[in-house]
Amino acid sequence: MTSPMILHEYTASGNCYKIRLTAALLGLPVERREYDILKGETRTPEFLHEVNANGRIPVLQIGERFLPESSAACFYLAEGTRLVPEDRFDKADMLRWMFFEQYNHEPNVATLRFWLAYVGEERLSEAQKAQVGAKRAAGDAALKLMDEHLADQDWFAGGRFSLADIALYAYTHVAEEGGFDLAAYPAVGRWLARVAAAPGYIGIDA
Repeated sequence: MTSPMILHEYTASGNCYKIRLTAALLGLPVERREYDILKGETRTPEFLHEVNANGRIPVLQIGERFLPESSAACFYLAEGTRLVPEDRFDKADMLRWMFFEQYNHEPNVATLRFWLAYVGEERLSEAQKAQVGAKRAAGDAALKLMDEHLADQDWFAGGRFSLADIALYAYTHVAEEGGFDLAAYPAVGRWLARVAAAPGYIGIDA
């Protein structure tokens, strides 16, 4: 990777953190460009035209090319490294857990964190307030499934630390900001400690 890389991001976002953490673990330099999503800075004509027509972050810029979606950016950084299993099944299993994170975990755990810790419960729309209970139940179901998986193994795929762990760590380790009780998931708690002990680890605020 010889092209300079720029991460267009919002620091508090777990999706952006996944990319920063992947780069840090691999010792890859990434310049950071911050946008305040609460002020609509990813919805400006300039951002939509120059960075991502979908109006969302993170976006990893590689030279003059732009790669939206956190999982795609993490895979770009990590392909061919220790964070991606070589075995065909293990690699697919890693992707399975990354898809699970985006479809089952993030829409519930991350959404409640954003609504409660950043927007504020009193500022939620009536439609959002009506979804809180269902999202809490779905988030707890995702955490329970993770806890059961981790009860007898250290990592999510291939028997080793991989992008699957990074993807799931990002929003799980701050889930209590969304009102989730991580103490109810002891295997998840032990796994969180293992991830945080990885050489090169950085926190979400770093």
